[in-house]
Parts: sequence; structure tokens; C-alpha cells
Amino acid sequence: MSLYIGFDSGTQSTKAVVLDIETGKIITEARAPHALISGLPTGHMEQNPADWIQTLETTLAAVLSKIGPGNRVHVRGMGVSGQQHGFVPLDAEGMIIRPAKLWCDTSTIAECALLTKKLGGAKAVIRKIGLPFLPGYTAPKILWLKRHEPQNYKRLRHVLLPHDYLNFHLTGNYFMEPGDASGTALMDIRRRKWSRDVLDAIDRNLVDYLPPLSDSRKAAGILRPELARRFGLPDNVIISAGGGDNMMGAIGTGNVVPGIVTASFGTSGTIYAYSAKPVADAQGEVAAFCSSTGGWLPLICTMNVTTVTEHIRALFNQDHRALDRAVESSPPGANGLVLLPYLAGERTPNLPHATGVLYGLNATTINASHLARASMEGVTLGMNYGLQRLAKLGVRPREIRVTGGGARSSVWRQIMADIFGVPVVAMKEDEGAALGSAIQAAWCVAKREGRKTTLAELACKSVAVEEASRVQPNPENAAIYRELQRRQDAISASLWPR
Repeated sequence: MSLYIGFDSGTQSTKAVVLDIETGKIITEARAPHALISGLPTGHMEQNPADWIQTLETTLAAVLSKIGPGNRVHVRGMGVSGQQHGFVPLDAEGMIIRPAKLWCDTSTIAECALLTKKLGGAKAVIRKIGLPFLPGYTAPKILWLKRHEPQNYKRLRHVLLPHDYLNFHLTGNYFMEPGDASGTALMDIRRRKWSRDVLDAIDRNLVDYLPPLSDSRKAAGILRPELARRFGLPDNVIISAGGGDNMMGAIGTGNVVPGIVTASFGTSGTIYAYSAKPVADAQGEVAAFCSSTGGWLPLICTMNVTTVTEHIRALFNQDHRALDRAVESSPPGANGLVLLPYLAGERTPNLPHATGVLYGLNATTINASHLARASMEGVTLGMNYGLQRLAKLGVRPREIRVTGGGARSSVWRQIMADIFGVPVVAMKEDEGAALGSAIQAAWCVAKREGRKTTLAELACKSVAVEEASRVQPNPENAAIYRELQRRQDAISASLWPR
């Protein structure tokens, strides 16, 4: 038995899974919640990194308790997935200076404009680093700290991302790999190197505050002895490089070779695919990320997915089954009711100041069922806008593997298939990022030991789709949604800055 523990530290909780790599089966899992800091101004979204440590240790203790003391000796490695783009500022002693600004923080619009101007404009930025400056990315957050909290900035000596900070806690090492780092807008994604143009535009000393970029196949380090003793683990547990939640989600859905596309319907929405070469979007709407497997991971992200359906569900005091029944009772296209679901601004298209729009309200559509369907359709059409951008850059899915809370709904999966125009299937293991972290840890250990096992082989053994969940597009519905897509895109375009 060879056990690997994968963690996924997200916006709302930390999940842990234990994978027996010899059977390819998850033998146990655990979850613990954490929360956003409340009472901040509009656009500011922050968390205390200490909370991530607490929930990681809580879930670790829980899964170790479930496997029993006798099996702890079989734990060979751990891997960590974390929410992308968060800025964890540390002082010279490795202490947290202030709470982390998160991926969903949109307070850095002015800093994005300043950095874009310094680098010669939007097109020049994409030429230099492969993607634009967006409020969610890490680079403008660092400049925000320098401009708005200069006393805190003076203490800054180490910049880490959320998953890097958890690796730092587990190993004591400052470590970054290209996958998660590519979401900082601090690096040239084509060359997998820090961009001196960007770093110097923020602070000429910033290069000294960043760890060197290490290969994603390497280990971040060994589990610290005091943690190994506290949790009753061997003294040689490997901590793999880990990565951002999308990079680890790619591994956990088998998205490690060309042709497979993953869509995550969680708090936010992402669609991404593996590429053996960089995929840069001249319009800047597709994120030209690196993968955490040695390749690239072109990705689109929308800010508003299950948050929207949860608001509708709460508005009408429904449980999830009642929400699905309400959607089913309304016809595809909701009789022309269109929801632009921009409750927290939007990232694709880049409209950080946008608010939601309901278009098509009348005596027929102003009811719970039409609003429920419009919410599911609206967020899915928003993700399809991004999928169409990916298609223009050469990413054409044969099927889409879906994860996240939205993937559990059969009626929503049918809406996805009808809008995307390809078969949609859910995963047997929905905690794809945590599973991907465990698989990456097993790959890391195999590499260190000189075994020739490939990541694709490990993923094939451990990742499975739930065939019973597979749905095919309905041609009649697909035609309705093509027209609805044009309408939503036109309404959205009317909000774009001129």
C-alpha cells in the first residue's frame, strides 16, 4: 500500500483525500470550512492565511484518524492545491504581514491601469508576458499594497501564493512552480521566467522577494519533523510542488493530454484544456496559464456561477431539488428571459464594475421557475462565451468533464450540453483538485525514485468519469441557446467601456 494525501484549499473550505495509488482508489476524505473576512469595503475580498493552516491540519488529522494509526506508515507524499492569484505577504521572518487579498478581490483596477501604462499598453503587455493585467491577478495586488499600505509594504520580504504558503508551512521552504505562478501576471508564460519588465514596474527589489521558479515535477520539500511527529507520520514524507486549483483540477480530471476539456461549476467558473505549447490570446480574454505538469493550460474564468444560483435558491427558500424542479418547469430559453449574472463584476469579459442585468421580464417570466432557469442558463452562457474564445484559439472539445457543485444537478448538466454543443459528463470523484494533488505527489515520488511512470498513466489509473451522468446535446434546445447566446453577448457588450 502506498498512500498519498491531496489537499485543496479553496475560498470556502479545505478538502483532503487519501489516495491508494496502487489501486487508484480514494479510501477516505474530509472537509473543514473557513470564511472570508467580513465588513470590508465593496470589492475587497480577503482571508487570514492562518485559517488555511488550521483547516489543512484539521482535515489532515481527520483523514489520518480514518485510516488508522497502522496505515500512517504507508503515507509517502502529500500535494497541495490552492485558490489561484491570492497574495500572501510575509516579512523577513516568514510572518504574515496582513490578510491575503484573494482572486475575487477587484479593488486593484487602478493598479492594473498603471501597470498596463508602464509596460506600453494592453497589446504590449500581452506580447511581453502572454496575458493582460486583471484585478484578480497577483501583480496588481502587490502594487496596491505598495500604494495603499506603504508601512506594510516596507516589511515585505517574501511573496507567496496560497498553495505556496501551505507548502511553506509543511516544509519551511519558499517554493513556486510555473503553473500557479503563471496566474500572478509577474512572469513571461512562454519562457516560464519572471518578467523583469513587470517586476521593475512594481519595485526593482521585488525579484528578491520571489522564490526562484522550480520545475513542477520537483518536490517542494520534506514534511517538517515537528509536523511528522505531531501527526504520527514517517520522517520522509514528500511534499510535491502542488499548484493552483485549476492546475490540480486538470490532473484530477485526467486533463493532462490534448483533447480533454474540464469545466468547473463552483463559486466561480473555469474552462480549461491541456496544450503542449503556449496559447496566448491577443484579446487577453483567455488566460495563457502554464500547467503544473510541464505544459500549458489555456483557461477562461467567470466570477459568478453557483453564487448566482444560490442567491436565487435562497430568494425563494428552495432546497437544491426544488431549484431543479423549478428549472425543469420552465422551457429552455426561459421564454426569452436573459440573466447577465454579474453579481461580483466579471472577469470574462473583463467588466469588474458591471452589475447583473435581467432582460425580458414580463407577466409570463416574472416567477420563480423562469428566474431559476435564467440563472442556470445565464451563468452557463457566460462560460460558453469563454469556450467560444478557446475554440478560436484551437481548443475544440470532444467532451467536457464537469466538476463543482453545478455538476451534481442533472438538469444543469443538460443545459450545459445544450449550450456547449458537446457531450457533458461528471466525474466519479468530484474533488478533482484534491485528487489531482495526490496524483501529482505520487508522480513526484516516482520521479525521485527513478521510476518511469508517467503522469498520464497515474491519472488514467486514478481518474474516472461517471458514465451514468453523461448527457448529449438536444439539437432543438441547442438552436434556442445559440440565439440566446447572441442576445446575452449583445447585452453584455453594451456594458463594455467605450
